[in-house]
Amino acid sequence: MKKSNPIHQTFTLVKKDLTLELRQQYAFYGVLLYIVSTVFVINLMMGRPDDKVWNALFWVIQLFVAVNAVAKSFMQESRGRLLYFYSLVNPRCFIAAKLIYNVILMTLMSIIALVCSVAFLGNPIINPVYFVGMVLLGGTSISLLFTMLAAIAAQANHNAALMAVMGFPLIMPVLMLLANISLSAFVTVYQPELPKMFLLLGGMDILVIALTMILFPFLWKD
Repeated sequence: MKKSNPIHQTFTLVKKDLTLELRQQYAFYGVLLYIVSTVFVINLMMGRPDDKVWNALFWVIQLFVAVNAVAKSFMQESRGRLLYFYSLVNPRCFIAAKLIYNVILMTLMSIIALVCSVAFLGNPIINPVYFVGMVLLGGTSISLLFTMLAAIAAQANHNAALMAVMGFPLIMPVLMLLANISLSAFVTVYQPELPKMFLLLGGMDILVIALTMILFPFLWKD
């Protein structure tokens, strides 16, 4: 792998993570159980909530799905395995593979969460195509941010508390932005501020990717 180009290294690592996930499936079934049970309990307690509550509950579920699915990607890597990868691959290829894998995983989990929410909590969405696009974009944003946090926590002796402390002030603006943008799927009135919000969200994603690619090689050396 050392002699291969960075693109080949990256996609080889993505394939490795996907293969391990397909073989073990612990995280997948665990998160699937969490999604179904959470949405079902909300249905028993609240019935079918109104538009704003439905939207807020959905993004809260997305947050905890990311914590359970994406944030564990580094926690399952032992120090010995990380040292082994250190001797084989470029650190930017390694973190890029984690970013891609977590985006794929979070996209799948986001679609499952949406299907379960519609099935148990009703479907108040007026513009489903727009909302599905927001779900995919929001899942990508959350997965990128938690991948960066998990990478930092993994280099600090897998300190999950560190990820929680750093993640709270970083994830709150993203969640508020996603909730505000996705509300447009529940109304028919055009909101002129939407393009600016999309640009802001895209800019935050690019910033997270850039920071991760810059900082991780320094963390990797430690």
